[in-house]
Amino acid sequence: MKPEETIDFPIRWAWHRIARLYNAEASKYGGSMALGYVLLNVDFDLGTPSTKLGPKMGMEPRSLTRTLKSMEKKGLIYREPGKKDKRLVRIFLTDYGKEMREITKTSVIHLNKVVQAKIGKKNLNVFFDTMSDINSILETEQIFKNEEINS
Repeated sequence: MKPEETIDFPIRWAWHRIARLYNAEASKYGGSMALGYVLLNVDFDLGTPSTKLGPKMGMEPRSLTRTLKSMEKKGLIYREPGKKDKRLVRIFLTDYGKEMREITKTSVIHLNKVVQAKIGKKNLNVFFDTMSDINSILETEQIFKNEEINS
């Protein structure tokens, strides 16, 4: 099977291009795609528990810790311990973080509008349905059962 014929190749290929585009845009502001995702996923008013951010964004704890430290140094976020449980730490955006969030949001919206205009609503609906089906299969099926691989 050629890479172009697999399910994962076109997804990874497109994601790699999207990541490069986002990173190139974010670098103009001293950021990265990872920083942008955190900015977009922190609750604007209530903050977000740090333990909820990683799973929400599909980020490993070590990567998230590094990203949050970097964001704190850049003045994008601040941490606040929980009022009742001091072990719970909420992440909040600073005023500067809120400004950068708006820039990030604008970039994401722009990329989506360009792609949506070129692909069209009907094809996008098929794409979203297909991706939903793939995610469902990956979540519910035991893909790598030994007897299936060797068959």
